[in-house]
Amino acid sequence: MEYLEILEILKQQEEVLKFKHFTNADAWELGSIIVEEARKNNFPAAISIKLNNGYTVFQYGFDGTGLDHKNWMERKENTVKVKAMSSMRAYATLKVQNITLADWFLDPMEYSICGGAFPINVEGMGIIGTIIVSGISVAMDHDLIIEGLCQYLKVDYLKRIKEDF
Repeated sequence: MEYLEILEILKQQEEVLKFKHFTNADAWELGSIIVEEARKNNFPAAISIKLNNGYTVFQYGFDGTGLDHKNWMERKENTVKVKAMSSMRAYATLKVQNITLADWFLDPMEYSICGGAFPINVEGMGIIGTIIVSGISVAMDHDLIIEGLCQYLKVDYLKRIKEDF
């Protein structure tokens, strides 16, 4: 798959997977769906849902997850907050434009451009937080979030990226 095609798929995912509202109860239900999908697939993932004000409304880590996952999750979340797009889309954007994080004036110690962080975009409000997964692979961290969102938002079909690129 070409980077431009990947970028278009990622843009479509962000356009379709928006919320009408987002409460702590929504975070619990969505987070629980993602945890169950990870459990079903034996993914050793760390999962977090955070609001832009810094409040963590959901968090779960399977056995074997730890501080390294937390650090990756923070860097992925930072990317979503600054670039207003999924961390996977940020990666694809850099590839298409043939540039690096440095061209965006972002420090790789603080930001990560790999899959696993997706914006919580509420209609009429914009991006209010981030769903974050770490511990599988670049593509599968991202796709686990997409699977959870599709189930929660009742989206029957959406093009997906299931392999690292």
